[in-house]
Amino acid sequence: MSQHDVTITDHPIPLAVRDHGGDGPPVLLLHGLGGTLDAWQEVTPPLTGAYRVVAMDLRGHGLSGDAPWEWDAVLDDIEAVADHLGLGAPAIVGHSLGGMLATLWAARHPECPAIVNLDGLRSAENEPANYPGMDPALVERELAQLKAMFDAQAAAMARPLPPGQVAALPPRAVTTSGGDSYLRPGPRLLAAVRYAPHFRDAIPSLPAVRCPALVVLPTQDPPGMPGSELMAALRRGIRRDLAPVTEAHPHIRVVELAASHNMVQEKPGDVARLITEFFERTWRSQRARA
Repeated sequence: MSQHDVTITDHPIPLAVRDHGGDGPPVLLLHGLGGTLDAWQEVTPPLTGAYRVVAMDLRGHGLSGDAPWEWDAVLDDIEAVADHLGLGAPAIVGHSLGGMLATLWAARHPECPAIVNLDGLRSAENEPANYPGMDPALVERELAQLKAMFDAQAAAMARPLPPGQVAALPPRAVTTSGGDSYLRPGPRLLAAVRYAPHFRDAIPSLPAVRCPALVVLPTQDPPGMPGSELMAALRRGIRRDLAPVTEAHPHIRVVELAASHNMVQEKPGDVARLITEFFERTWRSQRARA
C-alpha cells in the first residue's frame, strides 16, 4: 500500500490525514504546535516495514479545519481518524504538543498498546520553580526574554504574509482569508495552547498512563533560543520531576537523545530507531504474557 492523503469529512471539522501504509500494528503520528503531518516524512520510511503508519494534521494546523482548541475535542478528532481508517487501538507517537496529546489519549484509552512521547512534557515558558539550579533573578530575566520572543511570534501570526514569503512556504503552513495569506495556526489557537495547564506541564498526567510509554528527552538547546541557562535548567527540572513518576510506574521508560527539541527534524533516523525498538520490545513482551 503506497502513501496517500485523505480528508475525513464526516466529523465536525475536516481532518487531513496521510496514510503511509505498511504492514503490522497501527501507529498514529501527532505533530507539535505549529507543525503539520509533513514533519514525519523522514521518520516514516523505516517504520512502514513493521507497522501501519498514519499521520494527521491537528485541528487548526495544516489542511485540517479550524475550531477552538479544546483538549477533549482534539482527542475526539484523533478518535475519528482511528475509526475512519479502521486502526482499532493504535499506538500513538507524538512530538511536543503531540506527545502531550499522546499521554491524554492513553489515559482515555486503557486499551492503547503503547505511546511514545518525544519531548512533550513541559513547555519552555514555565513557572520559575521548574528551572532548578539557576539564580532566581537570572530565571526572571531569561523568562522575560523568552516571553518577548513568543509574544513576537504570536503577533507575526496575526499579520498577513508578504506574497514572496507565501511562495516560499509549504501549502500546509498557510491559510487564506479575505484575499490575504496567514501562517497557521492562528493567534487564537496559539494563545489557547500556550497558557493551557496541560501544555505548561504534562508530567502530572503521566501516572494515569497505564500502557507502556517511552519518553524521549533532548540533551541540547533548540537553535535560536534566547538565554544562556534556561533550557538546561528546564531539562534538569523535567528529570527531577520524572524520577518519582518512573520509580512508581516502571512501565514508563525515559531515554535521552543527543538532539534539541526539534529532534524529529534533526535526527529522524534515531527517532525512528527508538520508536521501533520500543514497540518491538513492548509487543514481544505482550505476546509472551498472552
